[in-house]
Amino acid sequence: MIKKIDKNQERQRRHERVRRKVSGTAEAPRMCVYRSLNHIYVQLIDDAKGVTLCSASTMEKEVKAEIKDMSKTEAAKVVGKKAAEKALAKGVKAVVFDRGGYLYTGRVQAVADGAREAGLNF
Repeated sequence: MIKKIDKNQERQRRHERVRRKVSGTAEAPRMCVYRSLNHIYVQLIDDAKGVTLCSASTMEKEVKAEIKDMSKTEAAKVVGKKAAEKALAKGVKAVVFDRGGYLYTGRVQAVADGAREAGLNF
């Protein structure tokens, strides 16, 4: 009998593989992306201390109002910009990008592009 592939389990395996090599520090925290069906979430994490420095998502009030009539990819770019603005306000200039096991295309790429436009270095 043919078993159906669990795509989320495959993504989690990829993410674990990437996480073995990628970790964030206070100077260059890990920019972690999580993509759900309708929303996108970004966190900047200092893995040395185990602390989330800042976060942004499409669920926040000011972002929600801004992305009302946008596509999900355009909304992801806005979330990347918001995360970068918060990071720059905390004094973070460089990050390590963690795509969360997702392919670097579409919404995940839009988050990275938005963060770069706002001034973060990868």
